[in-house]
Amino acid sequence: MQFWGYKRSEGRAGIRNHVLILPTCACGSESCRVVASQVRGAVNIIFNTGCSDVAANTEMSQKVLTGFACNPNVYGVVIIGLGCETVPHQKLREKIQAMTSKPVVSFGIQDEGGTLKTIEKAVRAARDMAAEAAMQQKELCDISELLLGIECGGSDATSGIASNPAVGELSDLLVDLGASTMMSESIEWIGGEHVLAKRASSPEIHNQIIQICKDYEAHLNSAGQDCRAGQPTPGNKAGGLSTLDEKSLGCIRKGGTRPIVEVLQQGERPTKTGAVVMDTAGYDISSVTSMVAGGCNAVIFTTGRGTPTGNAIVPVLKVTANQHTYQWMEDNMDVDLSGIIQGTQTIHEAGEQLLETVKEVCNGKLTKAEAYGFSDVAVDHVCRFV
Repeated sequence: MQFWGYKRSEGRAGIRNHVLILPTCACGSESCRVVASQVRGAVNIIFNTGCSDVAANTEMSQKVLTGFACNPNVYGVVIIGLGCETVPHQKLREKIQAMTSKPVVSFGIQDEGGTLKTIEKAVRAARDMAAEAAMQQKELCDISELLLGIECGGSDATSGIASNPAVGELSDLLVDLGASTMMSESIEWIGGEHVLAKRASSPEIHNQIIQICKDYEAHLNSAGQDCRAGQPTPGNKAGGLSTLDEKSLGCIRKGGTRPIVEVLQQGERPTKTGAVVMDTAGYDISSVTSMVAGGCNAVIFTTGRGTPTGNAIVPVLKVTANQHTYQWMEDNMDVDLSGIIQGTQTIHEAGEQLLETVKEVCNGKLTKAEAYGFSDVAVDHVCRFV
């Protein structure tokens, strides 16, 4: 299977060709938003951190920002910083340039003499990059260049028995074709981690999956907290999920059945091809953020109750098997798999349907969140108060 994409010298092909307007910290976010609004082909993110933080959180912020810049869907990067943040724009630019040959420029609001002067220079730079990006021609790319992030949020009873298994079927189909898939949200493996670990391609990976869940529960216990106090969420319970174990057994279904070849920390890029997992928070937007930073060029997102979540850099494809949700929130839902519940569609048929839809998205079809220009970003703080 092939798709039309944008070849990158660093590796995986992009399915989009964005000019990314990237803030170094929260103080640069609004200027980035204004710049992106003035240049066709430019996208921005709103970043809520980047300053006045402990070293571990600064490291995580830098991992996410550099990961965004290196994502294959990005053609070039315009960085805007303030000037007194923890990692200034020049240093972030140098980090990115050390990892990629993409065009990267940066500006500091304090250096340039204020917001308007910075925006003027940044708009000119972004406009020139967008003009260059528009000259790049799409090429036929093998499906092996696809790294699909797999996410769920707002789950209900239909998620675990229908939409998640269908996405699991999709994951297996893609891995068999040579592509890679990435599942995250490790807190939602708890109770089903022994089932997930059976898919490990080695004893080491098996033990990593088990240990991740043990470490997370131990961390919360040390702070006097219990992960089962927040999981399942109130919406999950209203949708028919009773316990974290039940939610986890449904959650891990969306990862398919193929051997897990690698376990990644947040924002890390895979070094192997196939089914991989990433140790992320249980907050879906944070998990998507980490997977995009890890190089996913598309994300498929199952939901039972509905969600508008999107990402500026990669298309987020929203899937539900709840017919009411699809009809009630059709503005947000991309794919209706309620036929599984109704008995008119098999899990395998739904997986094949999703494969064709993913191919269409890779070839340029916009998801609904993309068409709206949605951009949800949340960086998990790795160093929490205990």
